[in-house]
Amino acid sequence: MLNKLRGLAAIVGQKIDHPLGDPRELRRLINEIPGDNTFKALDEVVGWLESLADTGNFPEDRLYEAVSLLDDAAQPHIRRLNRDYLYTPRLSRNEEKRLWTISHGFWTVLAASYERCLAAAGQKSRVGEQLRQVLPALAARLIAALAAILKWEQFHYGPSRGALWQRLGAALLYAEKAGVATRSIQLHANVPGVTSPHQEFVKVVAFLAASMDGLLQQEIELAERLIAHFLPGFVLSVTVEHDSVYWVDLELAQPPLRLARMPAQATPTQRFFKPGTAHAGIGSLLNDLERGHDVPGDINLGGQYFAKALLPVLRHLAAYLAPIPPQRRHDRHGVKQRAIVVNGLASAFMAFSGQLPARADAVAMESWVVDDVSLGGFGALLNTVPGEWLKVGALVAMQPAGGDNWVLGIVRRYQRMGESAAHVGVETLARQATPVELKARATSSYAAAPGTRALLIREGNASGEVRVVMMFGSFDLRQTLEWNDDGKCVQLSPVTIVEQAGDYEVARYRLSTP
Repeated sequence: MLNKLRGLAAIVGQKIDHPLGDPRELRRLINEIPGDNTFKALDEVVGWLESLADTGNFPEDRLYEAVSLLDDAAQPHIRRLNRDYLYTPRLSRNEEKRLWTISHGFWTVLAASYERCLAAAGQKSRVGEQLRQVLPALAARLIAALAAILKWEQFHYGPSRGALWQRLGAALLYAEKAGVATRSIQLHANVPGVTSPHQEFVKVVAFLAASMDGLLQQEIELAERLIAHFLPGFVLSVTVEHDSVYWVDLELAQPPLRLARMPAQATPTQRFFKPGTAHAGIGSLLNDLERGHDVPGDINLGGQYFAKALLPVLRHLAAYLAPIPPQRRHDRHGVKQRAIVVNGLASAFMAFSGQLPARADAVAMESWVVDDVSLGGFGALLNTVPGEWLKVGALVAMQPAGGDNWVLGIVRRYQRMGESAAHVGVETLARQATPVELKARATSSYAAAPGTRALLIREGNASGEVRVVMMFGSFDLRQTLEWNDDGKCVQLSPVTIVEQAGDYEVARYRLSTP
C-alpha cells in the first residue's frame, strides 16, 4: 500500500499530500476496487482508510468525500462477508476469528474517520461550512458505523462498552444542536430507503433493549433486521412517559439502563426510550406467522426465511421490546461454588445414567464457578471459554462439587468478559431426569429393535404429561412411543414439540397404559 501511495503521489503532483485528495484519482481508485474479491476489496478499503488517518493535513471536507465513497464501495463486500460469517456451515474457529476481525476492523477504522470529520464541522472556515452541508449524512453514517461495531461485539457476546455509547451520544447531540437530527437522508448510494441520525440512534437503543445475549448469532442478525423494519414505531424522547422502559444520557460513558427508577438527577442530555407502536406491530406479525401465514415480502431480512426461523426471534422481541419487559421470576442468591459441567444430550444421558465416572475419558468435562442461583437456574463464571459448543441453546448437565446430583439445563445467556473469560446464564430444565430407551409402538415387541435414548422429565408438567429430551429430529406427531418402566409398559402419545436446538429437542407426551 505504501509503495502504491508513493507512486500515485508522484502522478498527482506535490501539491496533493495524498492521492485520494485529488477528485479524479479518488474516483479512479474507487472504480479499481475489485468487485469479485471480497477479501481483497476490503483489504484495499481499510488500507486507504488507515492511510487517511495517518495524513494530518488532509482537509476534512475532502476527507468526508473520500471516506463516504470508500464506505459505499465496501458495503456489498461487507454484506457478503456478514453472510459468510453467519451462514457458512462448519466454520472453523480460525476462519470465524478471521472474518470477525476483518468486519470489526473495517467498522472501527470507518467510525474513527467519520469522527474526525464531525470534529471539524464546527470550524468557522470553508472546511467547516462544507461539512455542515452534509452533516445529516455524516452523523447518520457515524452512528451506523458505531452501531455495527456494537453488533459485531455482540456476535462475540461481548459487554456493551460505555465508551462506545458516549461516542454514539456525542454524534446524536451534535446533530440535535445543529437542528438536523431528524433530517431524512439516504445512508448509502445504491441502497434504497431513507433514515436520519435520530433513527439510527433509536435503532441501536432498541438493539440493546432487545437483550441480544439471549439469541444465537443468526437470530441476532434477524432481530436487527426486524427492528429496522419496525423502527418508525419506536420512540426516543427528551421527556419521560408512563410507558418509557429505558433511559440514556448522551454525555455519559454508559449504555442505556432499564428505567426501574428515575435517574438521580435530571439533565438536558437524557433521552427516554419506549417501544411505542412497534410492539403491536411485532405482536401482529408473530400472530400471523403462528397462524400459518407467509413472511411478508416487504420485510428485508437479507434472504428468504421460513416462518419457523422467525418465530423464536419474534417471540423474543415481543417479550423484551414490550411496555413491561420480562421481570425476574425468582430471587437470585450469590454463591461461589465449583461445578462439573458436561454438554450435549449424549453426555447428559451418561451423567444421569451414572456412567460418567467409569467413562470420564470419553466425555469432555468443564469446571465452572457458579456465582448465583435461583429456583429458575444459575449463573456461572468461566475462566476459559470452552469449545464451539458453548452458545445460546446448548444443553448442559451440571453437578455441584462434592454433590452426587445432576441438574439438566439450557444455556439462555452468554456474555464474553475479555478474550478468555465468559459468564453464562443457565435455565434449569430439570433437577431430576430419568434416562430411558424409547421405542416406536410398532417395534416395541421386538427386543432386538433399536430404541431412542432420551431423558424423561416428570416435574413441572401438565397433569398426565411428561417432557422428553431426545435427539434432534426424533419427534413425530404421528408416532406413539413405548417405554418399559420397571417391567410395566407405558405409552407416550405425542402432544407437541417444545424446543429444538443443537443436538436435541424437547417434546411433550401424554402418558397412558395400554
